[in-house]
Amino acid sequence: MTQDGNKTELSSAVSAIRTLIDILRRSEVKEGLRTVFFAVVIVFLLNISIQFLFSGWIESFQTSFADSKIRIFFQKSGFFITIFSILLVLIVGQIVGRYKVVLLAAAMVAFIFLNVIGQLWLNDWHKTFFDALEQRDLPEFINQLFVFLSIVSVLLVLGVGQTWVHAVLKIRMREIITTDVVAEWLKPKRAYRMPLAGEIGSNPDQRIHDDARSLSDITTDFCVGLVHASLTLVSFVGVLWVLSERVVFSVNGSTFNVPGYMVWCAIAYAVIGSWLTWRVGRPLVPLNAEMRAREADFRFTLLRVNESSEAIALYGGENDERKYVKGKLGNVISMMMNLTNAHVRLMWVTASYGWMAIVVPFIVTAPGYFAGTLSFGDLMKVVGAFTQVQSSLRWYVDNYPNIAAWQAMSWRVITYRNVLGKLDKLGVDAGIIEVDEKTGGKIIAGKDFSVAAPHGQISVKEQDFKVSPGEHVLVAGLTGSGKSTFFRALARLWPWGAGRVELPSRSDMMFLPHAPYIPLGTYREVLTYPHTTEFSDEAVTAALERLDLGHRADVLDRVARWDKELSLDEQQRIAYVRVLLHKPEWVLEDDSMSALEEDVRAVIQSIFEEELVGTAVVTLGRDEFQDHFYQRVYHLQSQPPGLQVPFQWQDFSKK
Repeated sequence: MTQDGNKTELSSAVSAIRTLIDILRRSEVKEGLRTVFFAVVIVFLLNISIQFLFSGWIESFQTSFADSKIRIFFQKSGFFITIFSILLVLIVGQIVGRYKVVLLAAAMVAFIFLNVIGQLWLNDWHKTFFDALEQRDLPEFINQLFVFLSIVSVLLVLGVGQTWVHAVLKIRMREIITTDVVAEWLKPKRAYRMPLAGEIGSNPDQRIHDDARSLSDITTDFCVGLVHASLTLVSFVGVLWVLSERVVFSVNGSTFNVPGYMVWCAIAYAVIGSWLTWRVGRPLVPLNAEMRAREADFRFTLLRVNESSEAIALYGGENDERKYVKGKLGNVISMMMNLTNAHVRLMWVTASYGWMAIVVPFIVTAPGYFAGTLSFGDLMKVVGAFTQVQSSLRWYVDNYPNIAAWQAMSWRVITYRNVLGKLDKLGVDAGIIEVDEKTGGKIIAGKDFSVAAPHGQISVKEQDFKVSPGEHVLVAGLTGSGKSTFFRALARLWPWGAGRVELPSRSDMMFLPHAPYIPLGTYREVLTYPHTTEFSDEAVTAALERLDLGHRADVLDRVARWDKELSLDEQQRIAYVRVLLHKPEWVLEDDSMSALEEDVRAVIQSIFEEELVGTAVVTLGRDEFQDHFYQRVYHLQSQPPGLQVPFQWQDFSKK
């Protein structure tokens, strides 16, 4: 990889970490992270202190039967005291819900700390046990088996507890990350504008569902693994350094030892393995990112076919869809092969490293054993400590495939979130319409007001485009003239254009698109959407009957896929049920009565002349809609050049 490539990779990693921290930058989480930091420091200091005291016990009691009972007493006492503390933390965590993640993290640190202490005890047990084997001391051998059962019982309980806390911590982390991204995504206008940012705005379902879940899982695993590896390293490196004094070298009749010899060997072995892993595994990062993108594309294709199954069947287009789906599947399969080959290349390094790790500690310890300065028990104790230190140092080697996947996930989720926060800068070079919002105001367009659309600059042919409260106005245009884009501009969804327009307050307006949105839920929730006000059954039933939908009044609380069950005619009538219930001061329509019969249109117009007599109506439609209902008619015109969309997110995200 080139130097520029290395800089790009480093920059991406730094950006991912920086933005992930930003995701967690909520007041309670910041306070919690501070608490966890101090907890880790305290555990670190306690670890050193206990290790020092424990070393004293080993030196004082390592040969007698009594010392086994003393060690077990201290093990059990420390175990039950810490378990009580962990349970107290978890109980308090249930009471103080906002700090659940913090308290779970603190409990996880405590579990890891106790597990490391248990590993220290187990490593000390190795010496006594293997010495008993070497000396064929049956009573001591049997005694050490009971000691082993005690240690394993403690480690088993700790392992189960740590597994549970680890799993719950993943759940809470997913809740935090997903909630944060959803909150950013569903801020006003962002979900609509995001697809206009180009490829980065595609497949939000996968980024928020799958990628955010994977990111939270892998991030939690990394944090727990790193803390465990760090505590294990700190705990065993001192033991290994002291034991290194017993590894004596003999050269030409003179003997000497190297201070910290075993520690340096473990570090050297881990550094070599980490460097080789990094060199071979670098391609996994871009491959994982591309794999996620192709999976998302394939999933979208399947969803699209499923949603359009009726139309496909009517056209007899199954063969065409099969070819298209097969092509998308082929893209996924080819990337899976590339990813598999990269994993296999990396496995040559990691597997070799793992197999060699079995014999390396014996090789580097052999001089002391064959020189007679180490007993068989000492040898196994040194090997155990070396294995623990080397395992901690090889954390990078063991986790590199997951690190590559984490980088890909974090890039997809964090980049998506970053772009969400910068959508206000999307397309600023194309020009932004100046909107003057006034409560109780009018719709007044300046002479230079125009909307930038893909096919040209849309403007009102007449120079005096103005609508006052209570007026009914038609803005007419041919098919493809940009009526929907002009509608979105008045709805403040499409900000690109030029000039100035005065609009009433957004809370006073209701917008009716050509195809009404039908949310998931009960029929009542469909009718009252958006749910800003509670409506009585009588009000809802009266509105249904006014729009000739009274036959559905008995299914208000039934849950169904109403977007599939209702015809377009019923869906468009439901839009006016909402208008009748919410009673807005302004209604803007984008050809929202195209599927309705003349008699139903007449009913709707009568609503604005009776129940909603003071409501202003602005309709974007065709010239044939002109009748006595509209007091004025304006006409749209379009002139080149058009606006190029989607925009390139890389351009505006740097501004």
